Amino acid sequence: MTRRLAEVAKKVGVSEATVSRVLNGKPGVSDATRRAVLTALDVLGYERPTQLRGERARLVGLVLPELQNPIFPAFAEVIGGALAQLGLTPVLCTQTKGGVSEADYVELLLQQQVSGVVFAGGLYAQADAPHDHYRLLAERNIPVVLVNAAIEDLGFPGVSCDDAVAVEQAWRHLASLGHERIGLVLGPGDHVPSARKLAAARAVAGDLPEEFVARAIFSLEGGHAAASRLIDRGVTGLICASDPLALGAVRAARRKGYDVPGRISVVGYDDSAFMNCTEPPLTTVRQPIEAMGRAAVELLNAQIGGTAVPAEELLFEPELVVRGSTAQAPRD
Repeated sequence: MTRRLAEVAKKVGVSEATVSRVLNGKPGVSDATRRAVLTALDVLGYERPTQLRGERARLVGLVLPELQNPIFPAFAEVIGGALAQLGLTPVLCTQTKGGVSEADYVELLLQQQVSGVVFAGGLYAQADAPHDHYRLLAERNIPVVLVNAAIEDLGFPGVSCDDAVAVEQAWRHLASLGHERIGLVLGPGDHVPSARKLAAARAVAGDLPEEFVARAIFSLEGGHAAASRLIDRGVTGLICASDPLALGAVRAARRKGYDVPGRISVVGYDDSAFMNCTEPPLTTVRQPIEAMGRAAVELLNAQIGGTAVPAEELLFEPELVVRGSTAQAPRD
C-alpha cells in the first residue's frame, strides 16, 4: 500500500497524504487532483478501491496515421501529457496498412464510451477518403478536435499550422538565395494541406509551371521518386510537404551525383526530431507542436465540460529554421 501511494503521488506530483485522501473518499481535494489520482491508478495498473470502481476513467482517443514520421509521436507526447494533466487518459490509436482502419478505431472508441477524440493527420485531410465515421461521432455528440487542415463541412473545431505562410517563408528563402527554378514535392491531389501549399506557391511565384509540381505518398521513398522527376526537369530548389519527403529528396539528388546544397537546395516541413542531425542538417519550416497540441486539448476539454466551441480553425504561425540543406543557387 505504501509503495502504491508513493508511485501514484510521484506520477501526479502531489503528496502521499493527498493520494490517501482520494483513495479513502476524504474531502479537501480538488476535482482535478482527484481525477488525476484516479487516472494515475489506471495507468499504473492498480485496482481502484471498491467504492471508486463505478467511476470509469475518462478516456480520450488519440488517432494517428502512423508513428514512423517523427512529427506524430511528437504530437502524441504533447497531447497525451496535456490530457493527463486534466485527469483524462489518452488511448493511442495508430493506423496500420491492411490492418485496423480509422473507422475501426472510432467504432472501438465508441464502445469504450470515450469522452472525446483528437485526430492528427487523419482521413479528414483527404477529400476523396471515406468520412462516415466522422459523421457518426457528430451524431453521437462526441467532442472532437482535428489537428491540421481538414475538408470543409465536417463541423469540428481544429488547430492548424498555416500552410500558406509556411510555403511563403520557404519560397522567399530559396528566392533570396538566387533560385529561380523552384519545385514542390506535395502529397496526393486530394490532400487539403498540400492544396493550400500549392495555392500559396502559385500566389508567391506568380507563374509556377505545372511540371515543377510533383505528387508523392508521404514517405522517404515517395520523396525520392517525386524529387527525382523534378531534378530531371531542371529544378534547383525543392520545397517539400514533410521532412521525410525532404530526406527522400536529398537522397534523390545524391543518387544523381548532385551535391546538397551545392547543386540542389532542399526545404522540409515540420522540423521533426533529429532533422538537425541529418547530413546535411535539414532546413525546414517548424510547426509549433507544443502550442498546437495544448490548444487542441483545451478545445476538447471545453467541449467535454459542456462549453459550446465554434467549428472553426485556429491557425498557428510556422517558423523557418535555416540549416545546411539550402545554399546559393548554382551559377551554371
